[in-house]
Amino acid sequence: MAGDRHLILIVDDEPEILDSLHLAFEADYTVRTAQSGREGLRVLQDESVVVIIADQRMPGMDGTEFLTQAMAVSPKSIRVMLTGYTDIDPLIEAVNAGQIYRYISKPWEPEEIKLEIQQAVEKYEMAEELEKRYAEITRLNVELEEARQKLEKENVQLRQVAQQRFRFDGLVGNSQAMDQVYGLMDKVFQSKVTVLLTGQTGTGKELLAKCIHFNGDRKEGPFVAQNCGALPSELLESELFGHRKGAFTGAVEDRPGLFDAADGGTVFLDEISETSQAMQVRLLRVLQEGEIRRVGESHDRSVDVRVIAATNQDLTAEVAAGRFREDLYYRLNVFPICVPPLKDRLEDVPALTDHFLNIFASDRRVQFSPEAMDLLCRHTWPGNVRELENEIQRALLIAGERDRILPGDLSETIRGEAGIGSGVRRTGTLKSVVVQIEKEMIANTLKRTDGNRTHAARALGISRWGLVQKIEKYEIDG
Repeated sequence: MAGDRHLILIVDDEPEILDSLHLAFEADYTVRTAQSGREGLRVLQDESVVVIIADQRMPGMDGTEFLTQAMAVSPKSIRVMLTGYTDIDPLIEAVNAGQIYRYISKPWEPEEIKLEIQQAVEKYEMAEELEKRYAEITRLNVELEEARQKLEKENVQLRQVAQQRFRFDGLVGNSQAMDQVYGLMDKVFQSKVTVLLTGQTGTGKELLAKCIHFNGDRKEGPFVAQNCGALPSELLESELFGHRKGAFTGAVEDRPGLFDAADGGTVFLDEISETSQAMQVRLLRVLQEGEIRRVGESHDRSVDVRVIAATNQDLTAEVAAGRFREDLYYRLNVFPICVPPLKDRLEDVPALTDHFLNIFASDRRVQFSPEAMDLLCRHTWPGNVRELENEIQRALLIAGERDRILPGDLSETIRGEAGIGSGVRRTGTLKSVVVQIEKEMIANTLKRTDGNRTHAARALGISRWGLVQKIEKYEIDG
């Protein structure tokens, strides 16, 4: 193809016809001519030809044979045959063998043949454009498939990370109170029963719900959480069950709810006691029938979800007061697990502290001094684990670049609740006062850990062997 002009090849054994056609097309196309089929094939091998015009009857290689061979050399070229004969059978043979686009009878009208060739060129251009678009679609499909595979791989990795993070033996705390919780959780991992988590705010109920989900047979499905007290009843209904377009002002499109999104997985309903009576009826139907109905629709949809609910309220008292439906309570309370407050498992404070230090100060080695750790272990933690987490974040900021957190780095609430050595005389030498403080801390910690020396040593920030030596040195019971 020369420049931007399409190339036309004319093959005919009569020079006059070649000259005539050359003259007819040279204004619009680049024209090549050949007086035999073999010469025409050489042109096809060297140049990109858009349209081939060949005479039907030529000495040596006739038009049918030439166009048939031309398909192999230049398959994209549009093939046109000139014929001075009206025999139907040879024409049919030529059309079939050479896959001819048109045949033009001699003699022809100049305007007629120009129109025929113009249409042949347009067919070629259309085929080229379709090929380009097909190639682009193929490329995009390859990219989409690669992206899908990458996303699927990332999803698998994220699920593995989540499963690792929320695995049963990855929960923090080895107190007797938490051991009871672990024992109950272990019984429901592979079950589909509804679980009710009760306990004070900040005790980690959602973390336990995730642990149950990611250790069960639904771990490949989604985990969807909703705080029922965070939305008004009307919005909560739409959020959980979805709505139909036009169901209410602002419903501009159909929208599935969280139960739809969690199909095959788990829905975690936090603060379940905050739901209205109407919402409780709808939740009861989900638990009883496994069906939901979107706002504005008249038919039910089946969903396959496991429900884990949580509350910081006494639901039996709420039922007695008429604020919570008794039938829903019994549906939710199939397998209750009470999450203990942190004040009932203070021996877990050192392990939890190390856990949060690894999260918030992962780039450096930071420790609490024994005195600071003792203050943490004396605090009653009304805000539970969440309060401890916030306290550790604050202490790290106060300590700055130091690798040791001291009592002065803790908040006034922590420092004011328990003084160091409160029952120790403050007179005498520094060494004698320090000995008295150390004896009191060891004795109090042993009492708090029920005499467990391993737990006490961890709380004091010393080795177990070091603790044993000090117990013997100070003749401490325990």
